[in-house]
Amino acid sequence: MNRRQLIQFFAGLGVAASLVSAPVLAQDKPIKIGATGGPHAEILEQVKKLAEKDGLKLQIVEFSDYIQPNAALAAGDLDANSYQHQPYLDAQVKDRGYKLVSVGTTITFPMGVYSKKIKSLKDLKNGARVGVPNDPTNGGRALLLLQAQGVIKLKPDAGLKATPLDIIDNPKKVKIVELDAAQLPRSLDDFDAAAINGNFAESAGLSPTKDGIAIEAAKGPYVNVIAVRVEDKDKPWVAKLIKAYHSPEIKKFVTEKYKNSVVTSW
Repeated sequence: MNRRQLIQFFAGLGVAASLVSAPVLAQDKPIKIGATGGPHAEILEQVKKLAEKDGLKLQIVEFSDYIQPNAALAAGDLDANSYQHQPYLDAQVKDRGYKLVSVGTTITFPMGVYSKKIKSLKDLKNGARVGVPNDPTNGGRALLLLQAQGVIKLKPDAGLKATPLDIIDNPKKVKIVELDAAQLPRSLDDFDAAAINGNFAESAGLSPTKDGIAIEAAKGPYVNVIAVRVEDKDKPWVAKLIKAYHSPEIKKFVTEKYKNSVVTSW
């Protein structure tokens, strides 16, 4: 074999080696999973440790609002996200055309009503300002909670996406003020009361069982989910992710850290 033939031979070996190693390199790429800062991200940090023992590498990307994690997932900048309940995901898929699907349930943070001015919703004065999230599903969730507490009454067919326009009875003429869900804890001083999502309440040091003046029922449609793109739902890494999240270790972590503020779904 002459020199030219030797060079061609070893070059061929190099190409073959790269073809063999390529799948391994692809598997080493971490799965990017988005979450809102606070409990969702904190729980995923524990899931990450457990998943690594099963050969699954996770990279957690934190967001400060509800809009971007789904936009990033749909665009391919994330592989999964864990921060939203099913009604919110359903609304995003319908309204924005995202091809996203839930692959497993996680936890429920009961929504609570908080106040620095009153001890009970019965103490609301006429014309009181009540803050609620400004996205359709969580805004509707807040209105249903206020209805359950006798503050307002909604149209019978208002459903989970009720809006202030669906209020048919408002004895104390409370003013419903819509605000970004993440901003409500920081704006609590500006309201007589505010309905706050559990994850944002927890991040602000508020507990629905200790600090809330009202809390929604633990069982309901608002269990949070892990979402992926439709084409990824049957991939092996998805099953590994759910397996790690639904482990006894994660359930123990959630129960001990968040106590009565969180309900697990497994």
